[in-house]
Amino acid sequence: MGRVTERRKVIRIRDGAVSSRPDTLVAEEPLEIRLNGKPLAITMRTPGDDFALAAGFLVSEGVLANAYDLQNIVYCAGATVDGSNSYNVVDVRTSPDVVIPDITLERNVYTTSSCGLCGKASLDAVRTTTRWPITDTPPVRVEPALLASLPDRLRAAQRVFDRTGGLHAAALFSEEGELLDVREDVGRHNAVDKLVGRALQNGDLPLSRVILLVSGRASFELAQKAVMAGIPVLAAVSAPSSLAVDLAAETGLTLVGFLRGSNMNVYAGEDRIALTATATQG
Repeated sequence: MGRVTERRKVIRIRDGAVSSRPDTLVAEEPLEIRLNGKPLAITMRTPGDDFALAAGFLVSEGVLANAYDLQNIVYCAGATVDGSNSYNVVDVRTSPDVVIPDITLERNVYTTSSCGLCGKASLDAVRTTTRWPITDTPPVRVEPALLASLPDRLRAAQRVFDRTGGLHAAALFSEEGELLDVREDVGRHNAVDKLVGRALQNGDLPLSRVILLVSGRASFELAQKAVMAGIPVLAAVSAPSSLAVDLAAETGLTLVGFLRGSNMNVYAGEDRIALTATATQG
């Protein structure tokens, strides 16, 4: 099975001095996800938590909603020309009563390339297919000071990032700020899928009382994954995309961007943020 990190020779130039040494890099390998024996999608990922990644991906696609929807996940033997197991192909078997939605070629390409689908049809699709509309009862309320403390705690939990500097991370926090789970991956969407997939396997969906924090930007795809898992608050240390903001507004997701120190921008769902200062028009 592929490792999380690999070693490669690197030439270092520091203040004019040249030296050669091995460097630790994050591993990146393709993972083919098959659904009931049929190829569905390929994603580039950091090996590890592959079953959780596949399960989380199928939550975001509206295939899985509960642990009993999932019959089993296995690595496919004979996935290479010589018949050996590459540990880069997984087959997800659903329970017999699970209705498989029509996952089109366009969705497949979107997942593989992470290019995104644009327009109102994408927003409508997520809003109408989520199993758990974000309607907090009672509503989650988050203090800005609590949100401000989360990026440092996420960074402290990134063990592989310390060795490579090349991984994204995603974490789930309780509304009181307790770190519930953290995953790292070369792809930020994979890190979120690993979180959601583990929650599905543990019977914890919907994640209706948690905060999802991602180490990079908040794309439409990440907002989609939050909504499909029933997550009410998505926070990112960088910028959101316009379509992510539109989706958050459509579905009631609280979307926070540029979460750096005590500063942040709230793009949607501000009712869940315990604001005390009077907003001014700029």
